[in-house]
Amino acid sequence: MQTKKAIFTPIEITIIKKKDAMLGFAAGVMIAASFWSLLSPAIDMAENLKMIAWLVAFIGFFGGGVLLFTGDKIFTHFEKKKIPNNQKKSFKRSMMLVLSITLHNIPEGLAVGVAFGSIAYGLDGATLGAACLLAFGIGLQNFPEGTAVSVPLRREGMSRRKAFFIGQLSGIVEPISGVLGALLVLKARFLLPYLLAFAAGAMIYVVVQELIPESQSNKKKDLMALFTLIGFSLMMILDIALR
Repeated sequence: MQTKKAIFTPIEITIIKKKDAMLGFAAGVMIAASFWSLLSPAIDMAENLKMIAWLVAFIGFFGGGVLLFTGDKIFTHFEKKKIPNNQKKSFKRSMMLVLSITLHNIPEGLAVGVAFGSIAYGLDGATLGAACLLAFGIGLQNFPEGTAVSVPLRREGMSRRKAFFIGQLSGIVEPISGVLGALLVLKARFLLPYLLAFAAGAMIYVVVQELIPESQSNKKKDLMALFTLIGFSLMMILDIALR
């Protein structure tokens, strides 16, 4: 018995293309953030703290990737029992995406907390101006990062309000971890490089495993790749300009 091929109207095809472009854009934002917002600062911090920078970066980065790899397997096992077949792939992609961005926001919040806490402890190089600039820069970066969560969720069929809410919710860990960073500044300083690299590994895993392959399933692969470059460029400009 032959199965009928899905036939899409011109409007549906246009919507699919736009949503795939959004997915490519989110992938670009996450790739840029994983280096300029996470890995590069992790290496710089490790060197300033007289740690073995390449080892810190490797342990953190690989650990983050392994965590998401393990989570991928757990989601797959869970899907077989609890989730209808037509929702399995989108559910896993959405959960992994939200988890990776949330993990990314924890060390960023800690970094801001450590910056302000260092002033209270009188640590060398700690100034109010530098701490405020760091907080402003990370806050501004959260706009494209929140978009990187909300846009793919919207692509999966979520309502605008719900996708926006979850995108904002993924950032709620940032002020919480900021307070912890300020309270535990001396201990957090040595933990922070590992956490930054850890978040980078988690984000790269999601991009490679879920976002780019899905955006490239579109016939216009070259156009989808262009949107990935646009997302990467936007995040790169923000990261470098706000250093």
